[in-house]
Amino acid sequence: MTDFLLELLSEEIPARMQEKASADLARLFTEELAKAGLKADALVSYVTPRRLALIARGLPLETAAVSEEIKGPRSSAPPQALEGFLRKTGLAREQLVDRDGVLFAVIEKPGRATADVLAEAIPAIIRAFPWPKSMRWGTASSSTASLRWVRPLQGIVALLGDDVVQLEIDGIVSRSATVGHRFHHAGPITIGNADDYAAKLRACHVIVDADERRRIIREGAAAVAATAGLTVVPDEGLVAENAGLTEWPVPLLGSFDPAFLAVPREVIQLTMRTNQKYFACTDGEGRLAPNFICTANIVASDGGTAIVAGNRKVLAARLSDAKFFWEQDLKVPLAESAKKLDQIVFHEKLGTVADKVDRVAKLARWLVEEGIIKPSPLRGEGWVRGSEAQPSVQPHGSETLTQPSPERERVLLADQAEQAARLCKADLVTGMVGEFPELQGIMGGYYARAEGLPDAVADAIRDHYKPVGQGDDVPTAPVTVAVSLADKLDSLKQFFAIGETPTGSKDPFALRRSALGVIRLLTDNGLRFAIPADLLDFFADRLKVQQREAGIRHDLIDAVFALGGEDDLVRLLARVKALQAFVTSEDGVNLLAGYKRAANILKKEERAAPSPPLGGEGRGEGAALEALSRTSSPLPPLPTLSPASGGEGYMFEPAEAALIAALESAEPRATAAIAAEDFAGAMTALATLRGPIDAFFTDVTVNDVNPEKRLTRLAILEKIRAAVHKVADFSKIEG
Repeated sequence: MTDFLLELLSEEIPARMQEKASADLARLFTEELAKAGLKADALVSYVTPRRLALIARGLPLETAAVSEEIKGPRSSAPPQALEGFLRKTGLAREQLVDRDGVLFAVIEKPGRATADVLAEAIPAIIRAFPWPKSMRWGTASSSTASLRWVRPLQGIVALLGDDVVQLEIDGIVSRSATVGHRFHHAGPITIGNADDYAAKLRACHVIVDADERRRIIREGAAAVAATAGLTVVPDEGLVAENAGLTEWPVPLLGSFDPAFLAVPREVIQLTMRTNQKYFACTDGEGRLAPNFICTANIVASDGGTAIVAGNRKVLAARLSDAKFFWEQDLKVPLAESAKKLDQIVFHEKLGTVADKVDRVAKLARWLVEEGIIKPSPLRGEGWVRGSEAQPSVQPHGSETLTQPSPERERVLLADQAEQAARLCKADLVTGMVGEFPELQGIMGGYYARAEGLPDAVADAIRDHYKPVGQGDDVPTAPVTVAVSLADKLDSLKQFFAIGETPTGSKDPFALRRSALGVIRLLTDNGLRFAIPADLLDFFADRLKVQQREAGIRHDLIDAVFALGGEDDLVRLLARVKALQAFVTSEDGVNLLAGYKRAANILKKEERAAPSPPLGGEGRGEGAALEALSRTSSPLPPLPTLSPASGGEGYMFEPAEAALIAALESAEPRATAAIAAEDFAGAMTALATLRGPIDAFFTDVTVNDVNPEKRLTRLAILEKIRAAVHKVADFSKIEG
């Protein structure tokens, strides 16, 4: 057994492509070897800006001999079929094996040298490599058949043990030599074998392990920031990107003119991150510091002074541009900017962004006026001057501010929700958002605050896209909730109306994300809102996904949705959570078992009886007897199911009477609890049925030879099912 080293040296590979390229190399290598019956004991892959590499441990020097068997035609098949099979296998008729009238070709394949397998596999891997973007170069690039690679391929190291695997592709011949750091090491490096690859490159200022480079950047940045009493703003994506730009990373601390801190923090951080790949820093109080950390690719003789100075100069130019956009945008009120939204098409069937804004504004106001979103009693805002107020007062300098009446608060909230909605997309036409689209909403909030709009309006403009992802904060301020909810509901309703619904993995308008955002806004804020009927199934699917991640069983959601008519997500989830707590308890497990036994008996009878089925319209014991009587001898009317009386021909047995008494007690209590949305109380009421149901099935024969007894007992089972179904459809519950 021996080890194999492969290195593909090239010009700089874009950082964003490196991680996938490393995984693709390992995958393609494994697949190519598997075709020859080879498998490495272990495989490790590396990537730097200039090279892709892998080491395969424990390869045999030769592949094993194999016997391949190919099934052919029957021995009685026409001559044409036999001739075709012989051409395919390259064998003569006498070489075929006849097994029970079927011909087989048995082809013995001798073992091959692993080096020969690799010599064929490596060029195949290179030509099949799935780069997102690739290029041709040199004189060979005039032909479409020439080699393509992400950047010009410069060298191939292929060593099996201590020996070079001889191969060539487009004039590039495999060898045992590579190069070290572009600036710190001149000349070739001879690699002995896989074991000394990483060590020799490290000696030449190349760290081949991307994880190690990330650690050096992360820890080095924290260390240089600490020397100035600063903290690095965490950014793992930027750590990975810098690791993809350097083979010998050296974090360096720099500074910029504090005057630029007048520009919003997000703008400065995004400028540094996007344009320069710099880390931002904060001071001891969490404020953005006028500093940056860049990652050099060399150990500079001056300690990095010149590098930092150059980076500072470039950053100053970038921040000057950002400052210019900021100052120019401040000169135009958001209301003026909003007038330009009619020049931006939202969707060809749904009009312009201005049309969307108008819909959102009306919906946001409606959500408040209908009482779905109410003023927050603790928000600490809305204090006004004037006489229309509650008796409570709040001192404010030399004035006394009074708290508005509830009606005035509602009107104020509606006005602010509409105002924020009409301005929430205005920053789309600003210079800053044109430069940094990621800041839409955020910049609108800054501009609104700068022109003196109420904080509630500015906050709503800033946060109306939230929540964007599962880990994003959910707005709680009433104005923000109104605008955010209206924006997402409008997108869902409008796109569903024109048939632009998500299909499979395709969701071009992010409607699944919008639905999850609506769910979180409603449930986290306890908002009672009826989901439109045409969206209910879509929301049910999204709710299952969200709640499954939260540990809620999907079958319980199905059990509640199956009741029908439930379009209030807050109430639905309260019911689901109470149901989950109940069915995992001992009482719940036993009641579920009793329910399923009753339901199975009823299903059997329903299959035998004509419509209407048991449990359909007219659900109850009367429906049971009516349905069953059509297939039985004439029966008397259903007797009153009370523990004091039985059918006309018999008295209730003790277990029957006890179950009926329990039902008469539990059902109204469960119904009342459900009406009060006390779903845990409803479960508690149903739990009292557990014992009587167990005793009923132990002591009573449901399918009695007496038709009256049989039908009356079936009616009792139907009453059990009806009582339980007021809480949830237990037939959907697994277990």
